[in-house]
Amino acid sequence: MRIVIANVNTTEAVTEAVRQQAMKVAGPGTEIVAVTPSFGPESVEGSFESYLAAVAVMDRVAAVREPFDAVVLAGFGEHGKEGLAELFGVPVVDITEAAAHVAGLLGRNYAVVTSLRRTLGQIEDRLRVAGLAERCVSLRATDLPVLELEADPGLAARRIAEQAVQAVDLDRADVICLGCAGMAGLAEHVEEATSVPVVDGVTAAVGLAETLVRLGLRSSPSAYPAPRRKTITGWPVTGSRA
Repeated sequence: MRIVIANVNTTEAVTEAVRQQAMKVAGPGTEIVAVTPSFGPESVEGSFESYLAAVAVMDRVAAVREPFDAVVLAGFGEHGKEGLAELFGVPVVDITEAAAHVAGLLGRNYAVVTSLRRTLGQIEDRLRVAGLAERCVSLRATDLPVLELEADPGLAARRIAEQAVQAVDLDRADVICLGCAGMAGLAEHVEEATSVPVVDGVTAAVGLAETLVRLGLRSSPSAYPAPRRKTITGWPVTGSRA
């Protein structure tokens, strides 16, 4: 089985952190191919950057040597899942939806702890589109930029844990979802602080992607029909497959 994991930003350190997190849960027969867009923002923290990143991710995945069996979109609250599903037909698992689905199996409700406050509306929109918002009791932000999460894991762990504890104590959350791919590897620390299950979106998405592939399932062509054949000027950007 071959799973492509697409980082939404152009920071290679984030891609590597996501790859390592995915490898922790991937089965022995699963190959993880982690890719970084060839253009776009160094971190994605708003709608403009998210739409730009969606194009960059689709372009980068289109350059991956086929075949592959599934795609994981490693950006919390980001755009692009539907486009990827139309382009490739394989299961496309967004880490936002994966985290929420798994959280729903573990408790009556969940809360999301993410990076910056400015991204909360974006995450809420993604959860609503996916039909997963009803059981979300709160969205909380650490107010740490994405790249600071990567640069200072100790500070990130403390700030995430602080918000997670408040989500449990004040919002009565049963489960915490880590709302950023850059938070990979911090679930254990947050679980120790809160004593409730903590779901990392990357590992949840990899697990779900493997399950869908093993079940022989794919993205529905009625929901995500393949693009009509036509001239698209300037596409693809990257061009060659590698």
